[in-house]
Amino acid sequence: MDWPSDYRMAWTLSGPVERVGVGLHGGEYSRVRLQSSSRPGYWVGWLDQPSLPLQRLHPGQVSETQLCTTLRLGERRLATVEHLLAALAGCGVSQAEILVEGKEIPLLDGSALPWVEAIASAGLESVGERVAPGLGAEPITLRQGVSFVVALPAETLRLAAAIEFPQAAIGNQLFSLELTPETFVRDIAPARTFGFRDQVEALLAAGLIRGGALDNALVCDGETWMNPPLRFADEPVRHKLLDLLGDLALVGLPQAQVFAYRGSHGLHTALAAAIAGVGVANPGPAPTAARSVPETV
Repeated sequence: MDWPSDYRMAWTLSGPVERVGVGLHGGEYSRVRLQSSSRPGYWVGWLDQPSLPLQRLHPGQVSETQLCTTLRLGERRLATVEHLLAALAGCGVSQAEILVEGKEIPLLDGSALPWVEAIASAGLESVGERVAPGLGAEPITLRQGVSFVVALPAETLRLAAAIEFPQAAIGNQLFSLELTPETFVRDIAPARTFGFRDQVEALLAAGLIRGGALDNALVCDGETWMNPPLRFADEPVRHKLLDLLGDLALVGLPQAQVFAYRGSHGLHTALAAAIAGVGVANPGPAPTAARSVPETV
């Protein structure tokens, strides 16, 4: 597949493609059909309720951000949208229809790579120039405890993330790159979601990760991984960048340099909302906003 060289042009899918799989948290099978769109942005409709009008995704629809990004779309909810949106945005697809049967986007192998392969099988079609969301002249900084995310105006999109975990298998990791469809597919899309063995029982009791398994998520057991090998030595921080990209896709890819330190879906989607100039429905504890860059950047 010859991917676009950058994000200057708008692209949609040449044809439809479907994938079926289990949702990470609900553990139920769902089906997703991706197809072309003549309108900018990502539009969600329902295979099991085709009479409902399609809705364009935006950060104001975010309703929950515990371990995934969940959207409220009218009377329905759609969970774990971030990997699919990262794949669409990262590959350069700026407009598409997403038709869903179920309550959650399938996890597939825990990364964005199966979605990339689906997009490649459908092919891409250019639909003119892309309009990037404006950031303004000043940086945006959002803080939540010791965590923060900052976006600065830039000529191109550069993403960076840093994570810190006490588990020796992860520790401190930092990764940054200038994002293009090629670097996304090569360096970010294959990175899988990860979790911790000592948290599994509590998460299951809370009604989460019912679809998680060793073939769709990395599981850390302190100093080791239960299901090696890793695809990258720093796969966890690369997956954090995948999540960041998927959450930013709710507003589109800004021309900005974005850095997330110990980021979360709550911070990521709040940044998308700040760029869009809207609030989020119920993302969790509100981050603190500032129009300056912390000294630690």
